[in-house]
Amino acid sequence: MYRRILIANRGEIAVRVIRACRELGIATVAVYSEADEESLHVRMADEAVPIGPPPATQSYLNVAKIIEVAAHAGVDAIHPGYGFLSENPYFAAMCKSWGIDFIGPEADSIERMGVKTAARARMQEAGVPVVPGTPGTVATEQEALKAAADIGYPILVKAAAGGGGRGIRTARNDEELVQAVAGAGREAGSSFGNADVYLEKLLVDPRHVELQVMADRHGNVVHVLERDSSIQRRRQKILEEAPSPALDPATRAKMGAAAVAAARAVDYVGAGTIEFLLDRDGRFYFIEMNTRIQVEHPTTEMITGIDLVREQILVCGGEPMSFRQEDVHPRGWAIECRINAEDPDNRFLPSPGLITVWEPPAGPWVRVDEGVHAGERVQVFYDSLLAKLICWGADRPQAVARMRRALDEFVVEGVKTTLPLHRRILADAEFQAGSYHTGWLEGSFLSRAAAQPG
Repeated sequence: MYRRILIANRGEIAVRVIRACRELGIATVAVYSEADEESLHVRMADEAVPIGPPPATQSYLNVAKIIEVAAHAGVDAIHPGYGFLSENPYFAAMCKSWGIDFIGPEADSIERMGVKTAARARMQEAGVPVVPGTPGTVATEQEALKAAADIGYPILVKAAAGGGGRGIRTARNDEELVQAVAGAGREAGSSFGNADVYLEKLLVDPRHVELQVMADRHGNVVHVLERDSSIQRRRQKILEEAPSPALDPATRAKMGAAAVAAARAVDYVGAGTIEFLLDRDGRFYFIEMNTRIQVEHPTTEMITGIDLVREQILVCGGEPMSFRQEDVHPRGWAIECRINAEDPDNRFLPSPGLITVWEPPAGPWVRVDEGVHAGERVQVFYDSLLAKLICWGADRPQAVARMRRALDEFVVEGVKTTLPLHRRILADAEFQAGSYHTGWLEGSFLSRAAAQPG
């Protein structure tokens, strides 16, 4: 068992890890930038250490400074949360070189799955279906055009490295493809330091379904069911639910087996997510692996009763998993709404500022994973996620009803949030029927919302 863990993150995920550590009797060390001195994770940790100015490159992405703090604080391990350094193989390797456990997979596992073209090839070797596309990156316009002719339009141009929806463009003809390759390469270069791109077939109106996996150092790999993350804007997830309304038991079993095979193919340890696209005919395809805990992990926790962060900490510390595949059974339904400091009625512009009122909902089977408090200032330097609202129900209609009630109770003043958008989504008949896909929010839903008077 670890005695002391440093959390190399901020906001709600830092708070979530602190709570898991506290239940395990593990002391915590928070790090914070100058902008986050009054943040909730700083208040809650046993110790908090400043690491630099507000820009993430000078604080939360400063590997040398974080390792220095960890060594001085005498921690056994570092939990990276999600984002920032969570999928950085260099950071994982640096932790190991200093004798500090990285609560995540080994650096080489991160590296294998971090370059998507290499990950696709490895998945094909493991028998996991992948979206049709180029076997590697495309170096020139001519190479891209030739590949597109073989694959067939529409085409997705995707960054070979990175994630989070960046470095992705759509092309429906040769002219658009040339522009997409150049645009995706520029964005990928500025975002990830790697301008390489590859091509994939664009599936029409797919579902985004991901499988949670957990693996220990004793050869045990388990999938912890699926989540549906299809409600997205500009490929950024907004709302998730578990299980997926689109899966039947047979497809769920096949996707679960594929997810376990994918994790085994890279000798995975810890919590991770295998992301698939599900087409309208029920065929699924691997798109990427997130080698970390995900934002939407609470939905899985709510339907399984498994504390994924606790389990992640224990298995990375060498403990065997506390459950087997046959122990994983879905119970009921869970929905998660991401509460961001954005104005959904004004092109989703960020809304930094002082939170003057913060009154989260409560009641049976309502969970709020929050990273802020009243009197805290929302910063311009970081992701706009303030909290996650998660509701459980015995079935999907009850979960929807409970979420609608909880959203109506949630009061935030001082900054704009996505609460009004979530209220509209949960009230929508198509959402309530479960008939949505990755293009639904920006297509059918927003078109109907714009047509409504007033």
